[in-house]
Amino acid sequence: MRICAGVWGGAAHEPTPRRFKTRGTARWHVLQSLPDVFVELVGADPVVQALAGGIIIATMNLFGASLVLLWRNPSERALDAALGFAAGVMLAAAFTSLIIPGIEQYSNGNPVPVLVGVGLGALFLDQADAIVPHAHYLLTGRRRPDAANPGASMPGIDPEKLAPVVLFVLAITLHNIPEGLAVGVGFGGGQDVGGALALMLAIGIQNIPEGLAVSVAAVNAGLDRRTYAVFAGLRSGVVEIPVAVLGAIAVVFVAPLLPYAMGFAAGAMLFVISDEIIPETHRRGHERVATMGLMGGVIVMLYLDIALAA
Repeated sequence: MRICAGVWGGAAHEPTPRRFKTRGTARWHVLQSLPDVFVELVGADPVVQALAGGIIIATMNLFGASLVLLWRNPSERALDAALGFAAGVMLAAAFTSLIIPGIEQYSNGNPVPVLVGVGLGALFLDQADAIVPHAHYLLTGRRRPDAANPGASMPGIDPEKLAPVVLFVLAITLHNIPEGLAVGVGFGGGQDVGGALALMLAIGIQNIPEGLAVSVAAVNAGLDRRTYAVFAGLRSGVVEIPVAVLGAIAVVFVAPLLPYAMGFAAGAMLFVISDEIIPETHRRGHERVATMGLMGGVIVMLYLDIALAA
């Protein structure tokens, strides 16, 4: 506040500026500097950025899967809260980092390409369930009335005799594809590194509880060595690396595909949230804690999106 000499009869003076920053302000500036640091370390090539992003999210998936070695028997309540958090992160990221930028930045305000992509992404996951059963069936052994029946769509194959571990890895891998694709498409746009970085960090963060859930489910399915459960988590996460690179290459060389690809990744993610994660976290009586986890995930993703895009 400036104090005027004409009012108080003395010389005008400025207040002494503060010479300290709050911790919150310091963290905010650190987040704002991340895009520049990332570009300095990785370079400006969108495909290379997508490769780095794929490696990071796969590593975070492995980290989550490895937690089973330390947290040997997490409660169902804790897992439901963690998976709810993952769902919240994915839910917010689908809109803030894919659907909205796809419409506003890459479609000149025309929502049709992105919305077509959303529909195609959901349809792809829906049809893929005709070959690979719902993930929750593999995790729990209980089949939903609308669950896929591989034997009906693949004559000659008895799903009951098919190796459970193979089915398990296939199902989780299928649901990792949209995440890797989202990261690749985000970097492939080549304009908003901050937004792509926010999406990468969000997916990486949600990969941690997802990786833990995969390992716990592998152990519960009868895998007697926890190290093998970690390997299963690694396998499901590694698919994100090539998918991220392919997504970036596709949109770099075929630029008009970008809004469709962003919508496709968002639609697939939304399908997984509604069809797999939320029903799984609400079936054991922990609906409230799972919902609070989801809200926490939305808040974290919104904070990351604003901080990194500022």
